[in-house]
Parts: sequence; structure tokens; C-alpha cells
Amino acid sequence: MIIREATADDAGQIAPLINLIFDEMQLDELEDVPDGDLLKVIRAAYQTKDYLSGKATTVVAVINQKIVGVAFGYPDKYEADVDEIMTKLSAHTPGFGDEPLELESETFAGEWYLDSIAVDPDYQGRGIGGQLLAALPRYVKRDGMATIGLNVDFANPGAKKLYQHHQYQVVGTMTIGDHQYYHMQHRLVPERVAMVG
Repeated sequence: MIIREATADDAGQIAPLINLIFDEMQLDELEDVPDGDLLKVIRAAYQTKDYLSGKATTVVAVINQKIVGVAFGYPDKYEADVDEIMTKLSAHTPGFGDEPLELESETFAGEWYLDSIAVDPDYQGRGIGGQLLAALPRYVKRDGMATIGLNVDFANPGAKKLYQHHQYQVVGTMTIGDHQYYHMQHRLVPERVAMVG
């Protein structure tokens, strides 16, 4: 398996994985939006520079040229900018009607926020999610951040256990849509500089 930063060419394979998350969130504002239109907006977002390696970073897990997992995150200060991309794209997509997708704030201050992590259902249980999590600190440090934050649904104890295994701790709760979430954070340990003497 290869873990690497995504490119615009990956968007078609990323979109169905991210759509799994939207399905789980059961957002009221997406109830009447045709799946094809939501996928079109997601695909377009993951073709933008800001989503790939600008204000946000998208990392993919690849097996035999197939994207089997994706992680997407950004420093908290860019949340509004990143969310605005989805709002603008959905405003120009017929299935959203007169109500473009307005995403709620999900970040805590001072963190690099792991907005989305998803693994292809056919590849779950193989440690792909854990390997994506293990790869994130490199990108977080590159962005000058020392804390990773994420939200995990109260109804998903398996995911919460995975995050706890990777040193994430519950620091609060929040409501997104109709669901309650634990907000978890992982503080990165500063790298030690070897003393030469």
C-alpha cells in the first residue's frame, strides 16, 4: 500500500469515499439532493488546489492503483475558506436548488482538523485507517501545527476506540446536524534533536 498526497486526477475515486461520510451524518439539508449531484460537488472540490495541498491537505491510501482510503484536513484558521468551496460549488449544481450546502463549524481553536477519514468498505479491517492516521503528523507539522483534532459520532464506538489507540483523547462534545460527536485531539510530541558531543 502507498500513502501519498492526492492529485486532481484522484477526485473521481475520492468522491464516493467522502460521500460515505455524508451518508452517515444524515444531514437534513442533503435529504433531497440527488446522490449524483452531491458526488459531482465533492469531485469538483477535490480537484481544487485548496483541497489538495493549499489551505487543506488530502492524503490517499492506494492499493494496485485503486484509492482505498482518504484523509482530509486543514488548520482551523482555514475552515471557513475550505467550507466556502463546497458552498460555491453546490450553489451552481441544480440538485441543491436555492439552498447551497452550508457546513457547520466543527473545529476547536489551535488545531489541525481531520475533517474526513474514510476507507472503502471492501478494504475495512486491514489497518488502512490506522496507517492514514499515522501518516498525518508529517502534514500537520508541515503546516506548523502541533495538535490534530477530529469528531467521532457517539454512535460509532469502534472509531472512537481506533482514535484512542492512536493517542487521541476526548476534549469536548459537539452537535453536527442531528448527531452528537466527541471532539478528540492528539497532541504531537516534539521531535528530539540528537545532541552531538
